[in-house]
Amino acid sequence: MCGISGFFSSAAALPHAEAILQGMTDAIAYRGPDAQGHWCDLAHGIALGHRRLAVVDLTEAGAQPMHAASGRYVLVYNGEIYNHLALRARLEREGRAPAWRGHSDTETLLAGFDAWGVDATVAACEGMFAIALWDREQHTLTLGRDRAGEKPLYYGWQGRGGQRVFLFGSELKALRAHPAFDGSINRDAICLQMRHNYIPAPYSIYQGIAKLQPGTLLTLSLARPEGQARQFWSAIGQAVAGARAPFAGTPEQAVDTLEALLRDAVGGQMVADVQLGAFLSGGIDSSTVVALMQTQSTRPVKTFTIGFDEADYNEATHAAAVARHLGTEHTELIVTPAQAMEVIPALPALYDEPFSDSSQIPTYLVSRLARQHVTVALSGDAGDELFCGYTRYAMTARLWRSLERYPVGLRRAMAALLQALPVPLLDGCARLARPLLPPGLRFANPGDKVHKGAGVLASASSEALYLGLVSHWADPQALVLGAREPATPLTSALGELAGLDPVQRMMALDLITYLPDDILVKVDRAAMAVSLETRVPFLDHKVIEFAWRLPQAYKIREGKTKWALRQVLYRHVPQALIERPKMGFGVPVGEWLRGPLRDWAEALLDPARLRQQGYFNVALVRAKWDEHLAGTRNWQYHLWDVLMFQAWIETQ
Repeated sequence: MCGISGFFSSAAALPHAEAILQGMTDAIAYRGPDAQGHWCDLAHGIALGHRRLAVVDLTEAGAQPMHAASGRYVLVYNGEIYNHLALRARLEREGRAPAWRGHSDTETLLAGFDAWGVDATVAACEGMFAIALWDREQHTLTLGRDRAGEKPLYYGWQGRGGQRVFLFGSELKALRAHPAFDGSINRDAICLQMRHNYIPAPYSIYQGIAKLQPGTLLTLSLARPEGQARQFWSAIGQAVAGARAPFAGTPEQAVDTLEALLRDAVGGQMVADVQLGAFLSGGIDSSTVVALMQTQSTRPVKTFTIGFDEADYNEATHAAAVARHLGTEHTELIVTPAQAMEVIPALPALYDEPFSDSSQIPTYLVSRLARQHVTVALSGDAGDELFCGYTRYAMTARLWRSLERYPVGLRRAMAALLQALPVPLLDGCARLARPLLPPGLRFANPGDKVHKGAGVLASASSEALYLGLVSHWADPQALVLGAREPATPLTSALGELAGLDPVQRMMALDLITYLPDDILVKVDRAAMAVSLETRVPFLDHKVIEFAWRLPQAYKIREGKTKWALRQVLYRHVPQALIERPKMGFGVPVGEWLRGPLRDWAEALLDPARLRQQGYFNVALVRAKWDEHLAGTRNWQYHLWDVLMFQAWIETQ
């Protein structure tokens, strides 16, 4: 795991190139604290920088930028290619292997580029990566990003005329270190953050800077500065193909196949020349990863979890029980609210653009804990998106089947009636009914959920209903001044999804939006801030492809979500240790905003400050804040979106 950066321009725009490149790599030094490397070809206007976190081949033979044996290519790269030894063996069988200098996957990549070409090599790779490759013969720069979007890569042209420069890097702060960087705020992207709590690719918070889409290669040159983008793998394509050709075996065969694929993915991702461990929450996904790690390890796996004093947010006891059963070397940290809140001032720099998933706080804390013991940690992320784990999938489908029977006018009237009922009244009714409800219907903040649900009753389609349910600010254009919300897969119909049922469409949309742009961003930035590499076995592309071939009846079965995955886990961990209501990895932000964070939030939401900055409709923001403080509504998500933007803009 590392950080990459660089720039490309006409030679006239390269005075002080090496000093500039040094500044860009210094800005992301925490991504690679073990070493740095620079390479510049001033005659052709290219500069490549690298910060190294040494994980495989700790010697100088693994240092970057690295040159191909042929001399044609120069590469900087962030990530891990888990099957690189198999690729080496193939090169050797074909008689196309160079005289190996070391055992790094970087050298394997370059040998593949020489032998098979860039596109074929990338297609053969199993792993996570962001690459910047200079072709010294063609004078072209190719950027590439892994299939699922685990590793980040920003890019864009900045400057004017002869000073125009193409910048790229693992994080925005590397681009900001270049003197040509403009830094104009993209108001339209603020709309996206207010709706989703993240800014989805290809957009970024800055004008002219984009995120490379997952599964994509982009090649450009001075003669073709706009570049040629091509997709080498498509998550949507795999979803559609899997649904069209579903797995035809028995349930037991499905579970056997899934376990074999996951075992291989986990085993492949346990290869490292440094200490390795795993995050363990005690839930289905992380417990499955840890169980399969332990079956393939001769020593107790190092596992890590954090807990909170608040019972509604504490999974530490469940994680400890799973760890005891599996025999892991478990480390647990109980975090006080004060310790958690100490992280907040660091969040704008940590996430580099406005990002407001409040589980960023515990994610950073567990990463910091793990880094005290290991350099690499495996994570259970993506299980929900692949195996239908979110309750909102089935709930939305059921709700739409009920709603579509009624005229829109009647549904609007129903919505108005529900929204007229005070939230405290609804909460009180829910408390009275709670003992009579099944555990799956005992929601936190029921009054708020009823009001939010009422707001989407008039939806014209299941997609529109889902968008409303996953949105924070329902009308961000009314909130963000002078902005127009850009189109995303969630707001523009994707024709490819027409053959999927409503639940499959929701899962596919999360796979290309929420997963790469929220979950994976959250984990990457939190972990890399403490120089920890994270790996996600569920995102092995063979696992993804098989998950999409599983019929829905193998995902939701007998009233249980993630049925097939549960069966894999129950072969290693007793069901009694796992069966409990799903708990998010969050913190009580709503309570904190009324208590210890109140002064901090009040300062950022001060009406005079908001008017002077000119980004938000002050009346809308203050109305939410006043209602939240009064306890009449819980607007924690809406307010956290605004607060994280406000905290970020203060750093600009």
